[in-house]
Amino acid sequence: MTGFAPRPAEPLVLRGDAFARGLGQAADRAVDPALVRAATLGRVAAARAEGVFDAQATAYVAAQRLFHDTHDQEGMAELAGIAQGFGLRVEDLFDHLHLGTLRDLKSGARLESDGCSAWAVSGGPDGPLVVKNRDYSGLHTGIQRVVLHEGTGIAGGRMLCLGSLGSPGAYSSGMNAAGLALADTQVAVRHHRVGWLRYFLMTRLLSRCLTVAEALAFLRGVPHAGGGTLLLADATGAVAAVELGASGPVVETAMPAFRTNHYVTPALAQDTLLPQGDRIAGNSHARRDLLARRLPGRDWDIASAAALMRTHATDAPDAAPLCQHGESEDSQTLSSAIYSCRLASLTYSEGNPCAGDWRRIALPG
Repeated sequence: MTGFAPRPAEPLVLRGDAFARGLGQAADRAVDPALVRAATLGRVAAARAEGVFDAQATAYVAAQRLFHDTHDQEGMAELAGIAQGFGLRVEDLFDHLHLGTLRDLKSGARLESDGCSAWAVSGGPDGPLVVKNRDYSGLHTGIQRVVLHEGTGIAGGRMLCLGSLGSPGAYSSGMNAAGLALADTQVAVRHHRVGWLRYFLMTRLLSRCLTVAEALAFLRGVPHAGGGTLLLADATGAVAAVELGASGPVVETAMPAFRTNHYVTPALAQDTLLPQGDRIAGNSHARRDLLARRLPGRDWDIASAAALMRTHATDAPDAAPLCQHGESEDSQTLSSAIYSCRLASLTYSEGNPCAGDWRRIALPG
């Protein structure tokens, strides 16, 4: 990309144990806490009004709460700190994180305004990369934040995450000091079980794992709630795409790795729910097909990755909307994130990647 020159940026820095880092989110004076409360409580209230929280949903969330209280004390401690800092109930935050899953259970699944296209490559001029366009509710425009976590229980002592205030650390993507990077995409599915919810799982992987191999070993050994994918890379050049099925994760380690908002492996493809009339579901296949055509056969650097992620459906006859502009009132591309595992840096767009407002943050140490 000619003239690609991201501006240096500074993250919000959170230090201490998991509870302290959660509590510290509310100290960010650049964001009105009322926006965080509105983005959380508003979506939960809307789901309740739609009848999402029926008896089945209530029982499932209770079982999920017991599971995470038992198996993820650090994640729940972070959530408790967030709740205290923003004057919210832990229960409402926990419900908010499960909204996509509960809509699946209601059998009227939609992608909860959470689109996303993500990919990973093992090498190139800037080393291994993990790349993601974050398509999400416009409510999160004002609370999206890059956060540097420093403290106990983090592999290498630090991790850099792009996510939303009011949510766990690696709510969208992140990288730790060991050079392990990951990003997710949402997939609405037919089957769920009690197990690791992806939003807690991502932070756990960055906190405990140094390599893709370690992350895959953990993923294969635990139950999953079901729904979504992960794209991973590390400083050695290992990459993986993981479909997080309730029946167990399905792992592909071919390069390049890429996913949008549906499952593609034979074991899980039929588990995908693609609701009629859902715009994100409707273009998921087109976005994946674009990545399948464009990614192989070249060395990707940060600048060329940024150029790809600004692609619109109108750019060429074979193009697809990786960069989305709020064609529905609920969803737009909030940012594009490019993690270099070798350079230990995050290059990201503030808003749509085509707008050209690119910034860069290096992971200290």
